Amino acid sequence: MARVTLLFAVLLIALGLVGFLGTAACTHRADSTWFGLALGIGGLLAISPSESRRKLFMHINVTIGLLGFWARPLKRCVAVFMPPLPALPQTRSRWRQSSPCPA
Repeated sequence: MARVTLLFAVLLIALGLVGFLGTAACTHRADSTWFGLALGIGGLLAISPSESRRKLFMHINVTIGLLGFWARPLKRCVAVFMPPLPALPQTRSRWRQSSPCPA
């Protein structure tokens, strides 16, 4: 199972990098990279002759995977049920450039 975790970690990291580099460098497009990195570290730690250590890190990996799976739907639910925050006054700065990322 640790090898499967490492495979999915590599796929998530590749997906995040393609999304990051392919969409004008929007940082929120690279969320899967961080989940892939966490799964990869856990997968490497799960490769162990000790059964208890392997169980521990695979359970941690399952938790990280579930958090990654539910992150986007939960974020949308929170956005629907939470009232919007009041807008802060905008300050003009000549150094600030508009973001290429959609909100």
